[in-house]
Amino acid sequence: MQRTITLDPPPDLRLSLGHLNGGTTHPDRPLTATSGWRASRAPTGPATLRLAVTGTSITASAWGPGAEWALHHLPDLLGAGDDPDSFPTNNHRLMRQLKGKFRGLRIARTERVHEAIVPVILGQVVTRTEAKRAERRLNETYGEAAPGPEPLRLQPAPGVLGRLQYEDFHPLGIARNKAGLIIDVSRRAARLEEITAMEPDAANKRLRAIKGIGPWSSALVMSEALGDPDAVPVGDYHLPNTVAWALAGEARATDARMLELLEPFRPHRYRAALMLKLSGTGAPKYGPRTGVRSFAQF
Repeated sequence: MQRTITLDPPPDLRLSLGHLNGGTTHPDRPLTATSGWRASRAPTGPATLRLAVTGTSITASAWGPGAEWALHHLPDLLGAGDDPDSFPTNNHRLMRQLKGKFRGLRIARTERVHEAIVPVILGQVVTRTEAKRAERRLNETYGEAAPGPEPLRLQPAPGVLGRLQYEDFHPLGIARNKAGLIIDVSRRAARLEEITAMEPDAANKRLRAIKGIGPWSSALVMSEALGDPDAVPVGDYHLPNTVAWALAGEARATDARMLELLEPFRPHRYRAALMLKLSGTGAPKYGPRTGVRSFAQF
């Protein structure tokens, strides 16, 4: 099953899909600007996509029970509803440069809330290395093989995670509070998926009503599942410093200062922050690096 769509400018698949938390990619073939694999759990069942970009055309081949749904929502996944050219640079030299450099960055709308929220929970208050390690172990232990000809693996289904106990998460290096939160959101998965039909404020309110889901987690889920280009992840450890250093030459900043500096870029504040992050811009670092820990040994 295949579908081809046209987008101008075309998406850079590595930029547009590579930062997503939900879904899985090929273990041996990383996303490039023009090609990639992605497995996800559609409402109608698992689906695997193979994506290829040629000029302004993007062709997707799909496998699995969810293939028809995945192809129908292909424009959303590739950011067809996003408008990178409307990003307001406000005559800031660096932002003008980044707008040109990242013209292929389209904010994807996956419409899969549970797939986004579980990796976000795993990423709370730990290094990226720790989070990815825990996610990989979770997928290997409780996920399943994705449909299609390649060895992709699906994230665990909500029904599977919702039946687990903390003792099942401990050997994977996942702390008790995160295990409890993953079980909770998995049991609420059907209600959480409803936020894709809501306005951002209402969606944020429903997410934030869950104990353990704060502004950082909510923003990351909304930017991904709803394709919200304005969802700023307040509470990020590094982002305020990155934004302040790039936009004002200030090495350290609070969330309030970050929001003040990003305000001129509304309604593209998430895009602005993401471009700064992808560019490798970083404030000077002081003090020791945070070490990688494992809860499995405790």
